[in-house]
Amino acid sequence: MTRATLSSVLSTLRHDVPASLVVFLIAVPLSLGIAMASGAPLAAGLIAAVVGGIVAGALGGSVVQVSGPAAGLSLVVADLVQTYGWRATCMITLLAGIVQLLLGVFRTARAALAVSPAVVHGMLAGVGVVIALSQLHIVLGGSPQRSALANLVQLPEQLAEMHGHTVAVGLLTIAVLGLWTRLPRQVRAVPAPLAALLVAALTAWALGWDVTRVDLSNSLTEWAFPVLPQGDWHRIVAAVMLVALLAGVESLLCSVAVDSMHDGRRADLDQELAGQGVANMVAGALGGLPVAGVIVRSTANVQAGGRSRWSAVLHGVWVLVFALGFGWTIKLIPMEALAALLVFIGIQMVNLGHVRKVHGHGEVPVYVVTMGAVIVLGLAEGVLAGLALAALLALRRLTWVTVKAKQEAEGRWHATISGSLTFLGVPRLTQELRAIPAGAAVDLDLNIDFMDNAAFEAIHSWRLNHERLGGTVDIDEIHDEWYAMAASGARMFPAKTPPRAPDRWWLPWAHRRRRPVRHAPPSPGLSSGAPARAECQLTVGAREFHRHTAPLVRPIFSELARKQQPTHLFITCADSRIIPSLITASGPGDLFTVRNIGNLVPRRDTEPHDDSVVAAIEYATQVLGVHTITVCGHSGCGAMAGLLSGGVKAGSMPGLRRWLRHGYHSLARFIETSEGLDKTALDQLCRVNVQQQLENLRTYRKVDEQVRAGRLELVGLYFDIGSARVHMLPSPTLSVKA
Repeated sequence: MTRATLSSVLSTLRHDVPASLVVFLIAVPLSLGIAMASGAPLAAGLIAAVVGGIVAGALGGSVVQVSGPAAGLSLVVADLVQTYGWRATCMITLLAGIVQLLLGVFRTARAALAVSPAVVHGMLAGVGVVIALSQLHIVLGGSPQRSALANLVQLPEQLAEMHGHTVAVGLLTIAVLGLWTRLPRQVRAVPAPLAALLVAALTAWALGWDVTRVDLSNSLTEWAFPVLPQGDWHRIVAAVMLVALLAGVESLLCSVAVDSMHDGRRADLDQELAGQGVANMVAGALGGLPVAGVIVRSTANVQAGGRSRWSAVLHGVWVLVFALGFGWTIKLIPMEALAALLVFIGIQMVNLGHVRKVHGHGEVPVYVVTMGAVIVLGLAEGVLAGLALAALLALRRLTWVTVKAKQEAEGRWHATISGSLTFLGVPRLTQELRAIPAGAAVDLDLNIDFMDNAAFEAIHSWRLNHERLGGTVDIDEIHDEWYAMAASGARMFPAKTPPRAPDRWWLPWAHRRRRPVRHAPPSPGLSSGAPARAECQLTVGAREFHRHTAPLVRPIFSELARKQQPTHLFITCADSRIIPSLITASGPGDLFTVRNIGNLVPRRDTEPHDDSVVAAIEYATQVLGVHTITVCGHSGCGAMAGLLSGGVKAGSMPGLRRWLRHGYHSLARFIETSEGLDKTALDQLCRVNVQQQLENLRTYRKVDEQVRAGRLELVGLYFDIGSARVHMLPSPTLSVKA
């Protein structure tokens, strides 16, 4: 035996065998109860549990999912049993398995995930209500009616005629199920369904209560091959497809849910669907209920430590051993206790957690309609009603258009149209646009991913009419230019535009797609040149900030308005290509920033005297209490080029020449450490300059004291503009006297 084989065997013995025993203890009572709710022989539930564990567990695509009879299919099976008989229902199960196998072979499993979860959860909730109402009559000593409404109507009469012992057994079972989760963890190691049935059976036996007993005498050994259903073949085909699709969808959704519970191999959905098909073929041939992946047993398997498909397979083996060797013990279970177990399970199927989830996506109507239709009309009708409503809501969302128009402070109107512009949105579109006063200047943002001809005609006609009355309309399209293309007569493609990221604040103006900028008239004393254009760009940029960014960051700035608490003093160059918040991924309130030519820090008591940088350092360290001072240089710095040229490049700028004297120490340090001037000399000086400024910071006594005390850290950064990379520079060994 190889090391890998031995490790696998030990893992199975350690993890999968205990998990399989836990699942087995849960599966037996649930399988019996689901068979009872389905109107099938009780042995059919155990057969489905055996086949689901062994066949689906071995052939399926999920390593930890457990399959067996599912409560969600009980209504379908009950209707089929009443219509065609049990043996014909087994044939329908077998044929449904063939359909599932073919769907798995042709790799169509992913299509099942297109079903809205609201429909699935609503269906299960409706099934739960129907099961609870029908089994409640058995708990009360009567018989269930054919429909949920009939059960509800007959409930008051049944309550008036309820029998003492049967009600006592049922209430005792429900009480144990409800209280079991509150008991100590060691006690809860026994599954609640098993504990409830054991308590009910022992109590009824000890007190001699008159209850109905479960009997499996010879039912596992009496087998007859399924027969073909008799009747309208259209209905038979519909029944086969209904069983195949419902069981398949439930299994696949369960596989996806279980994948999020463990760290092992992800499920192969097509293999899972094919494995479920083979399991249903075997279950139908042997006289078992339809098989599907079930979330309760799968969750228990994962929580009990199951790691491979051996836990599911072994649970089926344990069910088979129990049914053949200890099936006689089942006759001790009161039928009313099984009914009470089903009532409890049915109530739990109405999961409020699912309602909260679908509420967040606006799908509560789908959930409610599906559940109500399942209760009133039936399972198939309820699912179809839910799917139809989900499709209508999806169509409404896809074609919904949002139009917002408001007047801004400067008198201009700003209108935003968002969504997919189709003929369905034209009435709302025209109503909102016509509310804008005639003659107004309008900025119209089209945040759309599709526009049909009716929507284009509506916008274009409004624009022409508005401009005819003296107004102006500037249209800005964030996605592809649907309006511009339609106006030019270009051919329009039916596909929707994939979402494109909107213009980012950090992009240069020249790189953004925006409407042409109208030049503002020059201010008095200014010529109509570059300054006027720059001012106009800033005005447009501020207007864009107010529209798109300000609403997003207003809560942050409202909090920061009371007090600033930056953690870093950031000293960097005034170069327009350096954006501190961008290259450090920081936000408002993080950096206290100082910018100057060459990111220089004048040494204490040096000439020319400069208090601006010193004032910022003192305020940051003594008032704001920053933890770090960072000096950030960059490649190709013009100030360092001026130092290398000996002041020649400063030309006739006396102020710049005087300021660059603060960089002489950097130049001297560079000359001492470099091996000569070459094409990399400028960038070498830029790096050396950062380290020199860190040394200059230590000439200030308060800074030096905080550094020595460990309360302040000095950091050097170098930004390579060409590669857009930030490099951390080593701090020099400093021993500067204050």
